[in-house]
Amino acid sequence: MITLNKKAKKRIAGRLALGMVKAKEVLKAKKNKLSKEIEIIAKNYVLQNKTNKKINKLLCSLLYWAEGEKNSSAVVFINSNPLMIKCFLTLFRSSFKLDEKKFRALVHVHEYHNEINIKKYWSKITNVPISQFSRSYLKPHTKIIIREGYKGTISVRYYDYKIALELGFIYNRFAENLTQ
Repeated sequence: MITLNKKAKKRIAGRLALGMVKAKEVLKAKKNKLSKEIEIIAKNYVLQNKTNKKINKLLCSLLYWAEGEKNSSAVVFINSNPLMIKCFLTLFRSSFKLDEKKFRALVHVHEYHNEINIKKYWSKITNVPISQFSRSYLKPHTKIIIREGYKGTISVRYYDYKIALELGFIYNRFAENLTQ
């Protein structure tokens, strides 16, 4: 057995630390490269299927299944993520012939929100005029956490029982077909 002096042990420890740093850099570079490759594949996939009305309707129904309010005589979609709301409404509007006057919106806000600014924000995201917004729902607040930049939650409603029923049938038939 060879015994190393302090200088040798320190040198080995330094080289080990340097090796770990370099290994992390190599792994990070590999991960970034893979991420970019997958991003290109995903972008191409989306571009190829963007205008497919059947896929859009299916995706719309799946989003509705995940975030929509079921057992209603209307299509009701609730979320606090503006991108999710935009995606759903883009798919919804491209999948059905709609009367924009049938849209209603309800925002859920805390007392620290500026209600008018929140309605303007969501109106811009949804393309639903503020005149079609209901009175806001004031959520009870524990005053423990104030989320900076949080714009509340929005419930977008479209009053058409037939469309709500169709979305429900589409996601149910899709799930049944997939799992058989």
